[in-house]
Amino acid sequence: MNRQISLELQQIALFESPLNIDSSTVTPLIAIARQTCTDTPVQDDGVFSEISLSGRAQQCLQLIAPILRELSEDQNDRWLTLISPPEHMTAQWLRDAGLNRERILVLRPRGIQSSPELACEALRLGCSHTVISWFNPLPRAIRARLTTAARVGSAQSLNIRQTFTI
Repeated sequence: MNRQISLELQQIALFESPLNIDSSTVTPLIAIARQTCTDTPVQDDGVFSEISLSGRAQQCLQLIAPILRELSEDQNDRWLTLISPPEHMTAQWLRDAGLNRERILVLRPRGIQSSPELACEALRLGCSHTVISWFNPLPRAIRARLTTAARVGSAQSLNIRQTFTI
């Protein structure tokens, strides 16, 4: 069955007051977008999330810094794991952003292992409360593998789609 749904979505300004958003308008749009984006929905049980950012590298880093800081301060005894973060996210940047470096693992694949395989393994092992990846695009098959691995390891998978401009 091939359905064509045309939606005119307005982009919400990043710094606009959230009080201007009419939730009765946004909620149905989200439901329709989910329905039209996938033929067969992946059941993620809340273990998979994704953020999409675009813009200058420094702006994107400023936007995700508070999220990473909060996750690095989690009282859980497990790690916040970053899989192949962008080159702009250096150890110095992590310190300057106020992240708890004692609770963060930064992993990069070696040899023939790919970043998706490494992310799945980190999720599956359960030593991390959250595993953050930077896959853009994120094929449906890899998302399904990340979701399954997160369920097995009782972890959260967060993918950041990040398009940098100069």
